[in-house]
Amino acid sequence: MDKVKIQDLEIYARHGVYPEETALGQKFLVSLALEMDTRKAGLADDLSKAVDYGKVAHDTERFLTGHTFRLLEAAAEHLAEELLLSYPVANITVEIKKPWAPVLLPLDTVSVEITRAWHQVYLSIGSNMGDREGHLNRALEFLKQDQKIRMGKISDFIVTKPYGYEKQEDFLNGAVELFTLYPPGELLEILHKAEADGNRERIIPWGPRTIDLDILFYDDEIISEPDLTIPHVEISKREFVLRPLCQIAPWKMHPLLHKCVMEMLEELQR
Repeated sequence: MDKVKIQDLEIYARHGVYPEETALGQKFLVSLALEMDTRKAGLADDLSKAVDYGKVAHDTERFLTGHTFRLLEAAAEHLAEELLLSYPVANITVEIKKPWAPVLLPLDTVSVEITRAWHQVYLSIGSNMGDREGHLNRALEFLKQDQKIRMGKISDFIVTKPYGYEKQEDFLNGAVELFTLYPPGELLEILHKAEADGNRERIIPWGPRTIDLDILFYDDEIISEPDLTIPHVEISKREFVLRPLCQIAPWKMHPLLHKCVMEMLEELQR
């Protein structure tokens, strides 16, 4: 992926742990690397098709002078988020240098460098209580209201038989593509909030629920933690997951099974 870089932009701002740092201010050096496709702008020689690095620089200066942070980590984190939300870039690396930091030792600069990005996620959504379609749409609307989430493709909703605990009503299931700035653990917390907003109760394992939201894929990451497994451990066994997912991402590869969604669905149906 192409990059546009801004190196050592000088900004006088008020960030620091000590009171005199925030009262008097000091110089910071900010470097940015914005990852994006520059081909259209390059072929057309047209600024309107490019990310205007002059505007990025002025927005960076305006943001860092308009806020006060105790930590460089916080300044870098919030600046990265601001620029990712404001410009069509896939990811961004932010480095903030603090010359002559007060550590009581001779040094040139102290710096913090972070990289943040938009991540592609696929979810499974389902409901089998009350107004099933209404519950699904309400959950999607909840996610749409979050500025750190951008909705992508949404499958048709399909009626499926219950899985695991069979003494319950049929489900309405679908699949959703979204793009998010949240890391996996934080995204899971947001999904739990969406479920709580839909009055989800966890009483019977595999039991009836107004809304169920599961992370199927997060980029191509492989995660195994007590509360989170990605890819979802039973994707290849669940037709109610694979059928709607195949509508929106038939060629999405499972990073462990090395099979695409269409292949997994065809194997399961056979």
